[in-house]
Amino acid sequence: MRNIKLTIEYDGKRYLGWQRLGDNDKTIQEKVEGVIKLLTSEDIEIVGSGRTDAGTHARGQVANFKTTHDMPLAEMQQFFNRYLPQDIVVNQIEEVPDRFHARYHAKGKQYSYYVWNDLIPTVFERSRSFHYPQTLDLEKMQTAADQLIGTHDFIGFSALKKSKKSTTRTIESLTITQEGQMIHFTFKGNGFLHKMVRIITGTLLAIGSGELDEGIIQHVLTEKVRQAAGETVPAHGLFLDEVDY
Repeated sequence: MRNIKLTIEYDGKRYLGWQRLGDNDKTIQEKVEGVIKLLTSEDIEIVGSGRTDAGTHARGQVANFKTTHDMPLAEMQQFFNRYLPQDIVVNQIEEVPDRFHARYHAKGKQYSYYVWNDLIPTVFERSRSFHYPQTLDLEKMQTAADQLIGTHDFIGFSALKKSKKSTTRTIESLTITQEGQMIHFTFKGNGFLHKMVRIITGTLLAIGSGELDEGIIQHVLTEKVRQAAGETVPAHGLFLDEVDY
């Protein structure tokens, strides 16, 4: 039995997210498993490093599956990229030890969120960034972002109502840069709660525009009140950049 690790790139615009949804064929997992079935004639469930929401993109989603098929890796990669839709690409493939698990062994992830900050929207970036026309104070936003570095209970910055599992996560770095009209938020941490990156981004935008005060960061962390944070920005500006093992 072989354990195959895939690094997958996808444009999530047409899909309902990573995770298979019953008989729905509009998920990334379903598309990849369909090609695995074509390749191996086996019914195989692929394991992803985590879910991405509808519309979210990935440069480096990681998944693994086990098979008895003996096709060489280079040929297998070519097979995937021949039969997958053009908006899904396997950009790396390798055989890994039997115990490797894409979700359980992940030590950290990096996400990017892109904001087009101009009065006029852009046609070419409309499905890969969030149009936010208000004037922003990036220095104030970065100061607020720095308060999130470290280990905290982030349930107030998530879509979770409550959780039996721990909602404590560590953000190693959170940087905000700008090139032209595009603002790039980069999040690196040991894990992220449901919609956490999108809610934090929405909160930082509200701080940068003057809608919220910088003190809201500590308030949400301490009081764990989701309603006090900013809006959940749209999924189409979000990218899963890489998964660390």
